[in-house]
Amino acid sequence: MVTERKTNPQFIVKRSEFEPAYMQLFRSGELQRRAQEAIRQLEPCQVCPRLCNANRLENDIKKTICKIGRHAMVSSYFPHFGEEDCLRGWMGSGTIFFSMCNLRCVFCQNYDISHYRQGTEVRPDKLAKMMIQLQFQGCHNINFVTPEHVVPQILEALPMAVEMGLRLPIVYNTSAYDSLESLRLLDGIVDIYMPDFKFWSPALARRYLKAKNYPDSAREGIKEMHRQVGDLCFDEDGLAIRGLLVRHLVMPGCLEDTQHILDFLANEISVLTYVNIMDQYRPAGLVDKERYGDINRGIKSEEYEQAIQLARSAGIERFDQRKFILSIV
Repeated sequence: MVTERKTNPQFIVKRSEFEPAYMQLFRSGELQRRAQEAIRQLEPCQVCPRLCNANRLENDIKKTICKIGRHAMVSSYFPHFGEEDCLRGWMGSGTIFFSMCNLRCVFCQNYDISHYRQGTEVRPDKLAKMMIQLQFQGCHNINFVTPEHVVPQILEALPMAVEMGLRLPIVYNTSAYDSLESLRLLDGIVDIYMPDFKFWSPALARRYLKAKNYPDSAREGIKEMHRQVGDLCFDEDGLAIRGLLVRHLVMPGCLEDTQHILDFLANEISVLTYVNIMDQYRPAGLVDKERYGDINRGIKSEEYEQAIQLARSAGIERFDQRKFILSIV
């Protein structure tokens, strides 16, 4: 674990004093009410910034980008040891990988899962049992991966999981293309928000993500996430238990966007925002020399070092510059 996490009392919460955020809402009945409200957003669908207005309750997915109807699809779930140290700990992060996505990233390293309907459709009771199985295996948290388009389905399953004994922190592992309405429904439920702020430029977002409004949505969403949970805090063992952790994947030739994103985090969120500056970009998905030659290479070592210097220059005080694996096994 990182020494600063253990020694700086500003970021330490005693594990004995911690309770997952959703427990209070569960006891009051508000968690169940939120679940019902969220399900209503599926008709017409207002779950993400696409605002496709499809009737997903009736499995009308023709107009949707995510191609997910009434029930979520899960591609895999398991204790993940490739996440940040503060999430994986020594027993793994309890990841649940949802199929499909509301973005169309041309470079997605999990293209077969995010662009095609590969996985198993799960009803809420099954999704709840997945959470319990991960808890039983000793995972330190429940990590929802690519959850933007299935927030209602997650909220529907969560009260069932709590009734079964779920007591782990919830990690919302998102591309940062979330609607404010979905995030407000998650207020008091999510313990750790982990958005990946990809691009600052609308032109790059349109070219690579097929979503011109992505930067605006990401900025608004990350502000709301931080309002809800604040800066990232840890327990005595260095495990993250509450707060905001932002990922940024350094892209070839896109350091100007990196600079804008880091400046935004320092100036409009907090200089204490915990940022993971990632270096593992590689061509994947649709990226080839003919269609996307400008990003048809890995990043250069000097590009990554420049990104680290940009973080320091922006005033970011807590950032992670280590490599880690995002691939699904």
